[in-house]
Amino acid sequence: MVLHTSPYSSAFLRCLSSLSWGFIFPCYWLLDRLLSSCVATSLEKRRRSQDPCSFVTLYVLVSTPLYLLLLLSSLPFALLGFLLWATLQAARHPYLYTHRRPDKHQAEQGGVASLADWRPQGRSFCFGSSNVCLLPDSLARFNNLSETQRRAREVGKRIRNGASRPQIKIYIDSPTNTSISATSFSSLVTGFRRTSSLGQRPDNTAEAETEPVTDCPIHTAGSDCPLHTTGPNCPIHSTGDQGSSDCPVHVAGGENTPECPLHTAGSQNNSDCPLHTTGAQNSPDCPMHASGVQISISAPEPDPPEAGTGNHQREGDAESLTGGVSSNNTLSHRTSMFKKHTGRKRRQGDDGFDHEISAFFPANLDFLCLQEVFDHRAMSRLRHQLHHYFPYILSDVGRYAWKGCCSHFKFLNSGVMLASRYPILDAHYECYPNGQGEDALAAKGVLFVKVQVGTSHQEQRVVGYLTCTHLHAIEGDAAVRCEQLDLLLAWGAEFRKMTSRPSEEKGLEDQVAFDVVLGDLNFDNCSSEDKLEQQHAVFTQYKDPCRLGPGEDKPWALGTLLDTSGLYDEEVSSPESLQKVMENEEGRKEYLVFPTNKNQCPNQKGRKIPLKGNGRRIDYILYREEVQQDWKVDIEEFSFITQLAGLTDHLSVAMRLAVSTGEEEP
Repeated sequence: MVLHTSPYSSAFLRCLSSLSWGFIFPCYWLLDRLLSSCVATSLEKRRRSQDPCSFVTLYVLVSTPLYLLLLLSSLPFALLGFLLWATLQAARHPYLYTHRRPDKHQAEQGGVASLADWRPQGRSFCFGSSNVCLLPDSLARFNNLSETQRRAREVGKRIRNGASRPQIKIYIDSPTNTSISATSFSSLVTGFRRTSSLGQRPDNTAEAETEPVTDCPIHTAGSDCPLHTTGPNCPIHSTGDQGSSDCPVHVAGGENTPECPLHTAGSQNNSDCPLHTTGAQNSPDCPMHASGVQISISAPEPDPPEAGTGNHQREGDAESLTGGVSSNNTLSHRTSMFKKHTGRKRRQGDDGFDHEISAFFPANLDFLCLQEVFDHRAMSRLRHQLHHYFPYILSDVGRYAWKGCCSHFKFLNSGVMLASRYPILDAHYECYPNGQGEDALAAKGVLFVKVQVGTSHQEQRVVGYLTCTHLHAIEGDAAVRCEQLDLLLAWGAEFRKMTSRPSEEKGLEDQVAFDVVLGDLNFDNCSSEDKLEQQHAVFTQYKDPCRLGPGEDKPWALGTLLDTSGLYDEEVSSPESLQKVMENEEGRKEYLVFPTNKNQCPNQKGRKIPLKGNGRRIDYILYREEVQQDWKVDIEEFSFITQLAGLTDHLSVAMRLAVSTGEEEP
């Protein structure tokens, strides 16, 4: 199967398409600006109320007639361009594949995945999914979002900054240690230094925030911090250079000995622990002792760039919020907290994997599926940013006009985008033919992708299958979504069958490492109105790690749909603050949309009383447990991510899978 590196097969058609869009764009832009001036976000309304001398009203009164006049004058050209554009869609490819050859900086960040020989112990793969709501600005305002072009660039920066950071985790074994809450999946905001919520990475010249003593990660409940020195300067809260070789635990002039628990996570030397006081050398409650805490720090390992040339050209500006700081030369990122089950018997009902609410996308993110990337200019800006980390991207997925989607005219594409660190072998798109209402204006469908993740000792390709989709959104149309899920399963089986044929050169079948479904399914597992979707056969073929059964989620599962009215509240304005709110039950009730019952009445605040669960979880990552005979697929961790706070009305989700062959190392 040939990957389409251009929307059209010939340069002549590409020129005609550019010409048609040149005629359409002035009218499109003026109409978008005109409608945007009529719909204000809650942030804009707040600013106007705080500034009585604002000239916004005067600006609207003056600009509206001007926009109307220019719009009317551009209509004849737009009509001509539209007719030409609609005709060309019959020859347009259903997606655009771009490959950017990694540069030296990208290789250092670990953006290039290795295709070395597949070892029996296997590998782990990280998958992410997010609905980014990159609609034309006038339409995005109905979701209380604006500035689509700025948001697109910022979304890309935050994702690549989060994925390229060092991976730092702290595991707590002691069930009696309450110095750091094991039940709240809070990150160590003061473990090294707080990061900026805008760029997710600190500037070397910026001052770090000084945290109060009560927030020190080493504090034990009800006692003084053993690391705080006299005065306000805490060695853990050090504001110095985080790239320094000086250990933040050592006192001034101390040497970085290998017994330091921050230098070697596995150190078992009790006597040298700098946190133990005299007479308490063997205390099991030491918060930094190896028996109580294990610190794991890992960063992407650079691989040599692959030979070949990429067809992707740089576009847009190259500005960065990182302040020139490399993603791997600092330990300033917040640390993820997990309860570790090893060393004790797992209680009934415990999960065998980690789960958290994180302010960052997972380090070493391998695959990313995005939904609602509808605006073409925003898509280009987002793709440019993601190419700094992901070498392979499929974008502009879908059909326009009438082709391939029955009789409904499609003004927008599917909105699906896939980014990968591993080479893409095959891709195929199908459009759902049963869209209803306003959803029928977009070419919503499903993108099937086959990627190569390694090579076996028998020179067989080790591959993985990804299914990216966005289902029908209108509430109450359960039958439409179920029909779309039926089509997804049927098309997926056909795609795997068509692409699993042995290669002609060696005649060896591919080894399948994973089969994963990602996307916004627009139904949750707790609402009584979604019972039909909850019992669909997709959940018998694929496993949902957040689900106990139809109508019941696991206690830690979190809703992913945010209440749009509170997107700009100060309490949720940054990834860190939104993370803290999501860790609190009252905060979740305030800022998440909850599943409701048809028979429920609004309470005093006008909100419907929530049913069980922690909000409407409509963003899913599903995986198939058995994809290859004798191979084992286990989930390592699942994350709800707040890094896109203020940029979208959804929380992102991520999952890491461990895939092994079950064989012994030769």
